[in-house]
Parts: sequence; structure tokens; C-alpha cells
Amino acid sequence: MSKSIAALLCLITSVVGSGWRSEAQPERLPTIAVDAGGADRRESVAHFTLPAGISGVDLQLRDAANDLTPLQVDEDGEGWFVVRHLMAGTTRRYRLEPTSASGLRAPTIEVDGGAEALQFWLDGRPVMRYVGGNRELPRPDIEPILLRGGYIHPIWTPSGRIITDDYPPNHLHHHGIWTAWTKTAYEGRSPDFWNMGDRKGTVEFHTLDRRWSGNIVAGLRAEHRYVDLTTPERKIVLAERWTLRLYNAQHPDSSQGRGAEGSFFVFDLDIQQDLQGSAPLVLPEYHYGGVGFRGHRSWDGRANTFFLTSEAKTRSNGHGTRARWCHIGGRSDGKLTGIAILGHPSNVRAPQPMRIHPTEPFFNFAPQQLGDMQIDPGTPYSARYRFVVMDGPPDPALIERLWKDYAEPVGIRLEQ
Repeated sequence: MSKSIAALLCLITSVVGSGWRSEAQPERLPTIAVDAGGADRRESVAHFTLPAGISGVDLQLRDAANDLTPLQVDEDGEGWFVVRHLMAGTTRRYRLEPTSASGLRAPTIEVDGGAEALQFWLDGRPVMRYVGGNRELPRPDIEPILLRGGYIHPIWTPSGRIITDDYPPNHLHHHGIWTAWTKTAYEGRSPDFWNMGDRKGTVEFHTLDRRWSGNIVAGLRAEHRYVDLTTPERKIVLAERWTLRLYNAQHPDSSQGRGAEGSFFVFDLDIQQDLQGSAPLVLPEYHYGGVGFRGHRSWDGRANTFFLTSEAKTRSNGHGTRARWCHIGGRSDGKLTGIAILGHPSNVRAPQPMRIHPTEPFFNFAPQQLGDMQIDPGTPYSARYRFVVMDGPPDPALIERLWKDYAEPVGIRLEQ
């Protein structure tokens, strides 16, 4: 038996009571090789599938310099960690090993609440709230038909400033980050799931399937229903699943610290929509619909919101153009804040065209701008977006680097 395997056996024996469990033989625990590829990596979220038989969550990674990296194992057997810094063209190898019970610590990303609303916290600071089965309107002047769930609001920056709005007076159907289709054709009818006040359709929260906290990633899985209201009896057209993940990847490139300009929060939203009938849902060419973002009410007005795309387009010339990402910003509590929305290259018609509103703080990646599209029975529609929430002005180089991390993540190989 090699010295390295003998040492690992001793380590495993010493932590039998730590809660770590493996059905696999210890000599089969792999080395994790992480390849940076062609880009420098900083605060890069990475994950890999663990070998069958390893079921514990209290594991860690140790590199050649003897530095430790926390590892979080989810219920699907995926190991999640953050690559703090790795230069382009280099490879770092980690040994997978158990951590002692004394080395475990409370989750740094907490998710609390219930099906009505879930609050996300990172190191004790609020990040966002998912509104689920909410049954109350915020103001008495809003008609009950406009009540909906299944969206995100508020969203806070690292300094604690809110950047989203909910039920804004000039667009009561806008909600922080939400999803809906506008112009549609289904079974000879034209339900509108976006403009709920027209009483042609709505989107409803259905179930909260799962939620979890952790040191590296926290999140939820929830289901929504797209309901056609143009029929005598309500008809469910789409079942939508959201997978929302918040990462402990927040440190700035600068040395100013968390909450300073240059720091950020990062979360992903993965969407899957499945038809519930035998007819396709046609999405005719239209200028908005899909995943929307509504900025803070103080951002309302032509001069109060600032847009910048990956192609250096702005509010004046960005609508209808295509981009890998778009930053939307304005002043919250007197300070410049913003959010970058990054589109994944696997999305339909990526890089997707955008709806950039000329006077309101509204943004939407809208693939149907390029022409008619449809969702077919048995073929789910999927879309993936990453959101980077920050204080201060946008840094295009930083956002582009984060997009490359998202679009072309580090390569991971398991080596025996």
C-alpha cells in the first residue's frame, strides 16, 4: 500500500464519528484536477459529480500547497466549490478528503421562511427574497386579478440597498425578477400570461419542491403554472420549474472588502417549461416576454436608469440588439447600484435580443424578437441566466470575465 493511501486510511479512521460516510473503498477516492482553460479565474463557481458511494457532505479539498478549499455535496451527488484564483492555462489538483467535525461550521448562506416567501442571507446580510404562494396584495388599490407568486423581490446589493420594485404603479404586473410570455397562440386562443390585468392569463405559484442552505451554495426548486383565462374554465398550459442558486462567490478583485464598490452577489436562475397539453404554444414575434427585470422605483424616468451591454450599447441604441450580458443600474438611497444579467450560450437564439425600455427601469431578454418560435409537446423550453448584483458603477471587464466563467466554466477531471 502506498504511503498516500495509508495516510488517507489513517485520516478516515480518525474521523469515523465526524458524520462522513463513504461506501467506496478509500483508495478509490479521486484527485480533482481543475483546468483554468484560456481565462484567468477568480471567484469561479465549479461543480462535479462525485463517484458513486460517497454520500457524506462533510468533505473538503486539499491542494499541493496544503491549502484547504471547502466542498459542499448536494442531494444529487454534485460537489460544489469556489476557485478563488487560477491563472489561465494552468491546472490545480486537489485531494478529496473528509473534514473533522470540529472543522465544520454553520452555513454561510441561509434560506429561511416557507412556501409563501423564502429569504436568502449571505454571512448575515440579506440578498434576495423569493415570493412563492403569497396571498396578499401590498396596496388596496391593486385588483385581485394582479396577485401572483413565483418571483424574486426584493434584491439587495452587498451594501444593503434594494434595487428592485414590486407592483410599480405604472406597470402593476412587474415584479423584481419574474417570468411570463406575452403574445401567444394556443389551441386557437391568445392567452397573455404577462399583462394579467387584461384577464387573459396568469402565472401562479404551485409548489416549493426543495430548499437548502450551505457554505458554498444555497437555493430552491419551485414550480409555477401558466394558466389560460380565455376559456370558460381555467386551463393550465405550462408547468414551469425554477432552480435558483446563490453562491458564496462574493469577494471583490479590489481589497476594499465586502460591501464596498467592486464586491458583488452572484446567483443563477435555471428555468424549464413543459407543455401540459397536446398542442404547441406558439410565441409570435414580439418585442418583450420571457424573463423580466424591474428596477427600483427611484430609477424611473429616462435619466435615472443606465444600461450597458456587452456590445457597448446603451439605453439610446441597445433595444433590439443582441448581447451576452446587460448591466442595469441607477441610484438607490443616493448611491449608484446595479445588476448585470448574463445569458447562457445554450439559451435559445443566444446571444439573445433585448427589450430595453426607453423611460422605465425595465429589461428583458426576448428571443421572440427574432421571429416566431414555439414550445412543442414533449420538448421542454429551457433558459439559464446568471445575475451579478453590485454597488458602484459597472465594470465591463469584470462582467465579461464573470460571463466567461459562466459560459465556459473551469474544466474538472477526476483522476485516481
